[in-house]
Amino acid sequence: MPETGPVEAIRFAMDRRGLGQSDLAELLGSRSRASEILSGRRDLTLPQIRLLSKAWGIPVQALICEIEPA
Repeated sequence: MPETGPVEAIRFAMDRRGLGQSDLAELLGSRSRASEILSGRRDLTLPQIRLLSKAWGIPVQALICEIEPA
């Protein structure tokens, strides 16, 4: 898992599993929520972090880390 932000961690997991945005939407229960998260307009909630970690095996730390601005 690359040491980047939550969006990159999700995209990495999606790529490794051959999943798309529709799979994330199905997991989260909302297409718009998946789109907002992947575009960086919405942060993950704690329940979403737990769900992604359990369902897709993404380390929790990768989903909660913050990126320092360059």
